[in-house]
Amino acid sequence: MESFFSFLEKRVDDCSSLLCVGLDPHIPDLPSPTAASARDFCLNLVKQTAPYAAAFKPNAAFFEVFGADGWTALKQVIDAIGEESARLGSMIPVVLDAKRGDIASTAEAYAKSAFETLGAHCITLNPYLGKDSIEPFIGNSEKGVFLLCKTSNAGSMDLQNLLVLPMGSDTPMPLYIYVAQLAQQWNANNNVGIVVGATHPQIMSNIRAAAPDLWFLAPGVGAQGGELEATLKSGLRADGKGLLIPISRGISRAEKPGLAAAEIRDQILNIKRDSNRETR
Repeated sequence: MESFFSFLEKRVDDCSSLLCVGLDPHIPDLPSPTAASARDFCLNLVKQTAPYAAAFKPNAAFFEVFGADGWTALKQVIDAIGEESARLGSMIPVVLDAKRGDIASTAEAYAKSAFETLGAHCITLNPYLGKDSIEPFIGNSEKGVFLLCKTSNAGSMDLQNLLVLPMGSDTPMPLYIYVAQLAQQWNANNNVGIVVGATHPQIMSNIRAAAPDLWFLAPGVGAQGGELEATLKSGLRADGKGLLIPISRGISRAEKPGLAAAEIRDQILNIKRDSNRETR
């Protein structure tokens, strides 16, 4: 049976990349503060960077700010990624960065919105409400989720580092380790991954040890201070996959976004190759 992560791994192999291109149309970066301008901004990025993208990650907030027109623009961007995928002969997954999280009946509506109305392949979720809030998103193995585990922002320390005592255990563990373990349990259909910020490489290493098979979405490289080499060494699986690295401003604000994406893709390949040499 096909699954979201089998689709993603095919794309990773096709483009030799772990780069996830972020589509974040910040209003100051646009020629005008309109949904049409946000759409055109993203369409240009998709066209230039598609050959190097393992995935695209549009951030819903930067479209929602324009109201109904923004939602239409987001749909048009996702459709354009599908057209570019067809042109390249390789499906480029779309990870909708929306960080949803609600009771099951509401989650069903969010899942329909993301997967059926918009046509995204994957979505970021807040797992705080537990498994029944996640289930509506993962019933179809071809659709995936990334659960917030250890986020890249400084405020993540407020809750995610707290020690918890799981039911039936007498050993406390950080909340982010427990979330990673739950994600592994819920990944029966190979469509559950976790968000692990690149700004915490040692913690990422600890989470990788606790969840050796999961895919990580690792925001924070570049503008937030995360280092690419440290992230790769901390988060890659033994097979050299399992890690998507989202880059937004480092590409969108470059003079030539396509060239910037190609250079980041090549940096990832070079770091992986050098690491392989060191371990021989």
